[in-house]
Amino acid sequence: MSPDAPRGLHIEVRGARVHNLRNVDVDVPLGEMVAIAGVSGSGKSSLAMGVLYAEGSRRYVEALSTYTRRRMSHATRAAVESVRHIPAALALRQRPGVPGVRSTFGTSSELLNVLRVMFSRLASHSCPNGHRHAPTIDVAADLPLTCTVCSAVFRAPGAESLAFNSDGACPTCSGTGIVRDVDDAALIPDETKTIAGGAVAPWGMVGLSVMPQVVAEFGVRIDVPYAELTEREREIVLDGPEEKRHITVASKNGKVFSMDFTFRSARRAVREALKNTTSEKGLTRVNRFIIAAPCRDCVGTRLSPAARDPRIGEINLAEATALSLDELTAWAPGLPETLPPEMRAMALLLSTELLEMGRRLRELGLGYLTLDRAGATLSTGERQRVQLARAVRNQTTGVLYVLDEPSIGLHPANLDGLIGVIRDLLAEGNSVVLVDHDVQVLRAADRIIEIGPGSGAEGGRVVANNSLAEIVANPDSVIGSFISGAEPVIVRERVPEGEVFAAGGIHLVTTPLHTVRALDASFPRGRLTAVTGMSGSGKTTLVLESLVPALRAEGQLPKHVASIEAEGITRADVVDATPIGTNVRSTVATYSGILDLLRREFGGLPAARERGLGAADFSYNTGSLRCPRCEGTGQIVLDVQFLPDVDIDCPDCGGSRYAPLAAEIRRPLPAGFSGGHGEHESISLPELLALTVAQAVDALADLPRARKKLDTLVDLGLGYLTLGEDTPALSGGEAQRLKLASELGRDQRDAVFVLDEPSVGLHPSDIRVLLRVLDGLLARGATVIVIEHDLDMIANADFVIDLGPGGGSDGGRIMATGTPERVAENPESVTGTHLAAYLAHRS
Repeated sequence: MSPDAPRGLHIEVRGARVHNLRNVDVDVPLGEMVAIAGVSGSGKSSLAMGVLYAEGSRRYVEALSTYTRRRMSHATRAAVESVRHIPAALALRQRPGVPGVRSTFGTSSELLNVLRVMFSRLASHSCPNGHRHAPTIDVAADLPLTCTVCSAVFRAPGAESLAFNSDGACPTCSGTGIVRDVDDAALIPDETKTIAGGAVAPWGMVGLSVMPQVVAEFGVRIDVPYAELTEREREIVLDGPEEKRHITVASKNGKVFSMDFTFRSARRAVREALKNTTSEKGLTRVNRFIIAAPCRDCVGTRLSPAARDPRIGEINLAEATALSLDELTAWAPGLPETLPPEMRAMALLLSTELLEMGRRLRELGLGYLTLDRAGATLSTGERQRVQLARAVRNQTTGVLYVLDEPSIGLHPANLDGLIGVIRDLLAEGNSVVLVDHDVQVLRAADRIIEIGPGSGAEGGRVVANNSLAEIVANPDSVIGSFISGAEPVIVRERVPEGEVFAAGGIHLVTTPLHTVRALDASFPRGRLTAVTGMSGSGKTTLVLESLVPALRAEGQLPKHVASIEAEGITRADVVDATPIGTNVRSTVATYSGILDLLRREFGGLPAARERGLGAADFSYNTGSLRCPRCEGTGQIVLDVQFLPDVDIDCPDCGGSRYAPLAAEIRRPLPAGFSGGHGEHESISLPELLALTVAQAVDALADLPRARKKLDTLVDLGLGYLTLGEDTPALSGGEAQRLKLASELGRDQRDAVFVLDEPSVGLHPSDIRVLLRVLDGLLARGATVIVIEHDLDMIANADFVIDLGPGGGSDGGRIMATGTPERVAENPESVTGTHLAAYLAHRS
């Protein structure tokens, strides 16, 4: 609890109706760590983000001037009767925005700011003639330096001159570290073809089809395989002059034209297309001929030669940013003693600042990251933790921090660090509300608000709002038994230890890659394997960068894969947690294929045929029955001048996406079907899409194909979703399970399924549903591999491969393999240590 928070003061929420919240009244204590728990789809995020953050941020922004508000994006008014005593709110979302190309771990964490000052003030600098000048306090005093060799007078560069986003940028790549240029290998993908037969791929783009005839006028043979052309002929094809040649061309209708055409070589054609394209589709066509590679001049460091010149000891700024945070914080403490006495106080100040900033990031498990790591390559969990560390460093007070799944991507060993950072926020006089499922995090909360008891229409109510002890004792609480350890850990029948490899195995041998050493790993066939380890220990490199590409390779293996033995495996499917679709036009019904079946069913009804309607008319994207006002999206956007745009249900169709005529085409319902609203005799397609999957099972009992798809979704634990629910809004765990829907009914003996952290966003009871789903794949003969931190998932695996011992340069080795119990007994395994404690607590 925050020491500065007034005792008893709380946020009063009354009548919250966001998404599935049912007129919720709840008091949220201020100055405390409040956890909101509940099963997937219960309404946790609706309360945290849709009410608390939305109202806290909106009211803060509305207090600003109109001029300022017009330039800020901010939340719309929440569907709630009243919210009182709410502070200004900041959100750390589960999926922070992907940073741009100029962002690195060093810039986003602000560690690079301190490091640039250090290399500006504490380094040895060179004069304009290249003579190195020893470190001196004169640099900090902004005095000119005189070279002792050539007497040249110069000034040391300031911190801004060492920034790759400013004066210190490499002139070749403009500080991005990469250059985009034509990929010659893509220009002529098949050298056995003739030019006339399409050997030069870019000449297949619009407006370039006559280039083979034009190049023939330069004396290039177009009727022999490209491989047989002379060096001179190839040079003309790739880089010939932009000159005109007179040729005769026949049009499609047979007319013949004789005219001049300017030659566009293969490389010039690509560069001009890249420069002139304006559409996403056009850019996609051109990008297949473009390759991004590290800049040759700065070798990917982003820095100019001048910015790479200052040195502290034996390293320059580029070499310092290539160090991991752990390595950098080990280097910094010894720095002051290497400098002249008069510079040591300044060096101590800067190194202490660097160490303090690094400490919080290392506590959050990010010590393995290098400062030059591109921001776009960081996982969502890593980006969220960088934001959290910055929030603590800003030393705010009186702010409500709303954290969405802060434990994502964290190894159990790093959860104490997360909890410590949250306590730091509270100590500064702030309040913290977090949505999470991890029982280790929930046990640290001052109060737990449980939303539920079920998902969708079965949730949206406050089940409990109590201290930890009261939650555990509350018989209505679903999470309480998991926190207390009363729920059993092992919930699936695992294969006996001696039979794990009875069905064979996949044997992979790799050479070193990144910070991962040469590995020799075996994965049992037809079993559930968990690949574990600290963040940055090499899990992704082993599975997603080595195993999967090797299984998918047709012929040549990836360079770092020495060998793979996987006889009989023909498919490697990666099921990740990325959102499904990009807009509201993608729904559960469209993605699962159920809408196609329903369109054909409704299009064949007598009422539809009488009106001249067919299956195509029932598409809410392109059909004649889609709502003309919202064009089938179900929403319209209101431009509210000085406030942010507001998305509301379309007033014409009420959010159903369809025009009124669609409601007149109805099919009979099974006797007694109520759908929760009394008995009905018939139903329209818009009404069907408003049903949950579980309700639709009964409503479509007479359509076997649709019923089978719906039953699969129920088996996946997604029965609470409505058929018309937007798929981009689904949680990561929901998206993963939906992606598996088409796989459960097939023979999978030739398939490997890889799931990257499938437990993300899942309540402990949802993890049991996920394990049943995976057992369904295993029953079909599939080999299932999960990359995991969740101890429930790990404990239920047949086999575990644990990497470590740490992350980055401290990881990259296989520390333990075997059943979960064997790994738990291994003292060298960090995961095993935490797994042993977890199993002991829950037994």
